[in-house]
Amino acid sequence: MVRLNMPRTKALFTRRELLKGTLLSSGALLIDARAVAATVAPKEIQNGGINPPLHRKEPFAGGKLLGTVDFINESPVPLNTPQDSELDGRLYSDLSTLEPDSPITPTEKFYIRTRASQLLPDHSNWQVKLGGLVDKEMNLGIEDLNKTAKPTGAHLMECAGNVPLAHFGLLSVGEWAGIPVSEVLDRVKAKTAAARVLVSGFDQYAEESRTSIPGASWIFSREQLEKAGAFLATELNGQPLPKDHGAPVRLVVPGWYGCTCIKWVNEISLVGEEVEATSQMREYAGRTQQKGVPQLAKDYQPAAIEQAATPIRVEKWSVAGKIRYRVVGIAWGGFQPVKILQIRFNPEEDYVAVDNFHQVTNDPWTFWTHNWSPQAPGTYSIRLSVKEPAVQALRLDSGYYVRSVEITEV
Repeated sequence: MVRLNMPRTKALFTRRELLKGTLLSSGALLIDARAVAATVAPKEIQNGGINPPLHRKEPFAGGKLLGTVDFINESPVPLNTPQDSELDGRLYSDLSTLEPDSPITPTEKFYIRTRASQLLPDHSNWQVKLGGLVDKEMNLGIEDLNKTAKPTGAHLMECAGNVPLAHFGLLSVGEWAGIPVSEVLDRVKAKTAAARVLVSGFDQYAEESRTSIPGASWIFSREQLEKAGAFLATELNGQPLPKDHGAPVRLVVPGWYGCTCIKWVNEISLVGEEVEATSQMREYAGRTQQKGVPQLAKDYQPAAIEQAATPIRVEKWSVAGKIRYRVVGIAWGGFQPVKILQIRFNPEEDYVAVDNFHQVTNDPWTFWTHNWSPQAPGTYSIRLSVKEPAVQALRLDSGYYVRSVEITEV
């Protein structure tokens, strides 16, 4: 179906449906292959953290854009609109409108996995407790955090439960400001037994959730936090964090799934090596590709986002009296830039190199385009692949990010 700014049907999309979609799309993906992420340091990147934009030229000389072709087999969820509340609150970003020259997601369209609690305390007196296995506990006030915050660049965030049924709308890029976690930890003296860092957030709600489990906390090694360049964010896109995005302070772990990026941070504790995994770590074990559900935090692999890519829209063009199509997409995640991204349009076809793709950094995302002339009307499944065998891309290789279209005119 060709779409010309057609309105989307609004419907509540629950986490239970997301979980079902995740299992159907990924086959659970319980694969133990994440250790490499722990040793990858953040990269020095160009243009303030954004890949160079694609060359701005008409894809088909003298052609006319007729519209876009809708993806099929995806639910009609509302996009760019907050829905429901507290643990069941969501906002799915509309990726189809992204353009290379505007790669930052506006704050009001940045995805939301859980909305703020009705019981959230007043921000003006907010404090983050630094405690656990330290010589002397201390509290950091929000005024102190705001004064020491500095720009940290553009970073992508993706929910581990991001699925095609929600148009992969739990994925966004923002310009952040905050304080490196390493600097915060330097303010206390750790005891000898301290081995890991537990980051917790406010997690009390007025209403019982239909779909979610309370437990906003994650445990890291200090090395993991430093290698990822983790920071306590106080600003998003040049403004104070909105309440639904974790105000007044949230953890951001670049390159890791959003389930690790704890909102409403109120405590950071140094803990021992044998500490048990948190309820949130256990809940997300399958979606962060753990091997089973480990009981101890030390047995969890980094919840890092591997190389991924998906189409975000298929444009229909009229060129010299003929119909042509252009696929526009994004690539993100991974630990090293990819040289060749490949595409195919059905399982019986061979992969070919994407026409226009150049990645210089894995965070945030890279835009790509590919001109396409299908041979006949029908259903086509658009799938991406990375040519380099050394690049880990478990979800991508499984077909997780495949999207389908129905072509009616060629």
